Amino acid sequence: MAADPVSSAEVAGISRRIGLFGGSFDPVHVGHRRLAECALAQLGLDELRWVVAGQPWQKEMERVLAPASDRAAMVALAIADEPRFRLERCELDRQGPSYTIDTIDQLQAAACDEGQADARWFLLLGQDQYANLATWHRWQDLLQRVELAVAARDGQPPRASAALAAVPHRLSVLAMPPVAVSSTALRSALHAGTPAHDLVPEMLAAPVAQYLDRRGLYHSIPVRLG
Repeated sequence: MAADPVSSAEVAGISRRIGLFGGSFDPVHVGHRRLAECALAQLGLDELRWVVAGQPWQKEMERVLAPASDRAAMVALAIADEPRFRLERCELDRQGPSYTIDTIDQLQAAACDEGQADARWFLLLGQDQYANLATWHRWQDLLQRVELAVAARDGQPPRASAALAAVPHRLSVLAMPPVAVSSTALRSALHAGTPAHDLVPEMLAAPVAQYLDRRGLYHSIPVRLG
């Protein structure tokens, strides 16, 4: 079942609700933004942290990412108008592969130091990420630390792998309208020479498109686009 929207009255007086939305954001697009907005509304979040991956371990052998500084800059532009959104740089500043559980350890420890030990944490996932979660580093530990919030695709409930289904975990399903956009499609269009401003507003926010046109990102990609 989809998570019901949580009113301010319902969340008043309880622990702070913090969402984590991780990804390479290569580049960030309107689908990311819509998922984040659904999470704010349906989970009653006080804040949503966009965690830009520094070295995503599952993408290391697939392709070369745009520089982390560019990906972070685009996310900052995409979220600037929503005060509950926050760019989280911890994976960019940390050495080595970006493992989600390490990020959760770091952020929850910092929250404890700031007097927010009782904060409630939600991890936003797409259905593909949810299905593959049992391949993640220390995934069983992750399930003990956060509640999963998974975007429903075409109105269908997310499906867990057999390994994941065997482990009890907290799950909210986010109802989200279909969005026909992906980072792969964006990279392909830009690589083919489409100006980024021609992809506004269907795929890109205007500030992100301006950044892409100025920087000329994805025009030359040395490895496969997928």
